[in-house]
Amino acid sequence: MMVSPAFLRKLSIPYWKKSFLHVKKMPLFSKSHKNPAEIVKILKDNLAILEKQDKKTDKGKKDVTQIFNNILRRQIGTRSPTVEYISAHPHILFMLLKGYEAPQIALRCGIMLRECIRHEPLAKILLFSNQFRDFFKYVELSTFDIASDAFATFKDLLTRHKVLVADFLEQNYDTIFEDYEKLLQSENYVTKRQSLKLLGELILDRHNFAIMTKYISKPENLKLMMNLLRDKSPNIQFEAFHVFKVFVASPHKTQPIVEILLKNQPKLIEFLSSFQKERADDEQFADEKNYLIKQIRDLKKTAP
Repeated sequence: MMVSPAFLRKLSIPYWKKSFLHVKKMPLFSKSHKNPAEIVKILKDNLAILEKQDKKTDKGKKDVTQIFNNILRRQIGTRSPTVEYISAHPHILFMLLKGYEAPQIALRCGIMLRECIRHEPLAKILLFSNQFRDFFKYVELSTFDIASDAFATFKDLLTRHKVLVADFLEQNYDTIFEDYEKLLQSENYVTKRQSLKLLGELILDRHNFAIMTKYISKPENLKLMMNLLRDKSPNIQFEAFHVFKVFVASPHKTQPIVEILLKNQPKLIEFLSSFQKERADDEQFADEKNYLIKQIRDLKKTAP
C-alpha cells in the first residue's frame, strides 16, 4: 500500500513535526494508553515521511522507526495490544515489506519488519502469506544495501521461531525450495553465498529433521552441491561442503544418492583429499573431510 503523491504534498514538515511531538509524549507503556487502532493510525499517517527523500526528514524517519518499535513492544499484563492489532490488520506488515521496492525507505522498513518478526503471530502471517515469495526477488535487488537488508529479514523469518518455521517448510516444501534453488545458482556472489550458508543452517537444525531428510533424498540437490564444490570462489565451495557432508554422512541414503556417490567415488576421494588445503589448521574441517572420504570409500554396490 503506497501513499499517494497528493497526500505527500499535503504532509508539510511542520505538520509531521507536530504529530511526532504528540506521539512521542504519549505514555507508551501505561495502562491508560490510547487504543492500538488510534496509535497505528497516527503511525500510518506519518509513514508517509519515509517516502520523502529530503535530507531534512532523516530525523523524522528515525523517529517513525523508533515509535513503531516502541509501541510494538508495549504490553499490558501478558497482552501485546499492538501485536494483536497488526495481526488483525496484516496490510501493515505487507506495507512494510513492500517498502523494499522504494530505495529511500527500504532500510527503515526493514528495521520495523524485523521488529515485527520478533513476535511469532506476526511472523506466522508473513510466512504463510502470498507476499512471502517477494523476498526471493528482494534479496536479488541490484542495490547492495537493500538486498543485504532484505536477506537479513528473510533469514530472521526462517530461523527465529523454530517450530513455526519447520511447520511452514514442511507444508510448502516444493514451492519454497523451487525458489530457493534459484538463489543457490544466483549470478550474485553475495546472494549465492548467504543462501548456501542459510541452507546449511536450516537442514542441520534439529527442528527441521523432516526437511533435511527430504532435501538430501533428492539426487538433483546432491548434483547441485557437487557442482558448487567446484565453484571458482573458495567461500562458495566451503559453504557447499557443509551441505554436501549431510548427504554423505546420512546413514539412510536413498538409492539414487548412493548411485551418484558410487559413480563418482574415485573422483570424489581424489577431489576431497586436496580440497581447500589452505584450511589445514582447521582441525574440525580436516576431521570432517577425512570422515567423508572414509564414508565414500566404504560405499559398496548393493547386490542385484
